[in-house]
Amino acid sequence: MLPQVYPRATLDASRRIRARGLEAWVLRVLADIASRSATPDFEKAQGLYREALDLADMLGMRPLVAHCHLGLGKLYRRTGKQQEAKEHFATATTMYREMGMTYWLEKAEPELARASG
Repeated sequence: MLPQVYPRATLDASRRIRARGLEAWVLRVLADIASRSATPDFEKAQGLYREALDLADMLGMRPLVAHCHLGLGKLYRRTGKQQEAKEHFATATTMYREMGMTYWLEKAEPELARASG
């Protein structure tokens, strides 16, 4: 895994040059890092996913929106928030299906099944 300094520097640069799409992707990467570290930082990860989700939605970046929902679902599942996890997995699954993103759909469907069961 890359040290967090590289994505953070990329985030700073994307903001400086107003590359909003890149900014949204980097926010998601930082959220993934925060949620998957040895000691996950739930609040930080949740905030970064939400920020990435809002920006991606505003920019019409539907694949990234779906990825953020999948990440939030995994985060909520790990913290015992099953209802929230299920809602985010359902949204990600629906979006992947609508966009024909079969690879990601195959990743999201089992997550939704686990959260629903």
